[in-house]
Amino acid sequence: QVQLVESGGGLVQTGGSLRLSCAASGRSLSSYDMGWFRQAPGKEREFVASFGWVGGKTNYADSVKGRFTISRDNSKNAVYLQMTSLEPEDTAVYYCAASHRLTLESDYWGQGTQVTVSS
Repeated sequence: QVQLVESGGGLVQTGGSLRLSCAASGRSLSSYDMGWFRQAPGKEREFVASFGWVGGKTNYADSVKGRFTISRDNSKNAVYLQMTSLEPEDTAVYYCAASHRLTLESDYWGQGTQVTVSS
């Protein structure tokens, strides 16, 4: 059984940075797309960034382009999200996901980690 465990969330001031980590166990996810979604209070879960297993293609939501960077280490079965220039609008629970096709119906999800950006 695959488990995804996120870490690295916390409270940060506007303009600050955080690095989220997601460690997978149970099987190798080297042939899966991996990425991040987030859900703010009262809002639907939304896509943030992905790292494809074919060619290492990355994709970002427009709202985070130029501020967030996704990376991946298949030897550690892990994916990371470096977040810079954080804004209060980035406040959300961030979820790691893995799937052959990364969508809101992804195969595997972590439990989430809270990111709070104070103004």
